[in-house]
Amino acid sequence: MATCPECDAEIEVDEFDVDKGDQFSCPDCGSNLEVVSLSPLELDLASDEDDEDDEDEDDDPDADGEDDLDDEDDDDDEEEET
Repeated sequence: MATCPECDAEIEVDEFDVDKGDQFSCPDCGSNLEVVSLSPLELDLASDEDDEDDEDEDDDPDADGEDDLDDEDDDDDEEEET
């Protein structure tokens, strides 16, 4: 028996049928769970790889598009001069 870290629901998991790293959903709250320990059986919230990719994009200083805006302003200035 294991407990959902999100909603504290008791989840019936066969300890002999799971491996560390296995993922499944909590039947009560629907959270994605991962087996982090087998003895004792322990579950944790599974990390979503999509969310991690979004966070990486936020850290990228070039992802804000400011450089692209500067280039567009330069193009407008050149067109006005001709």
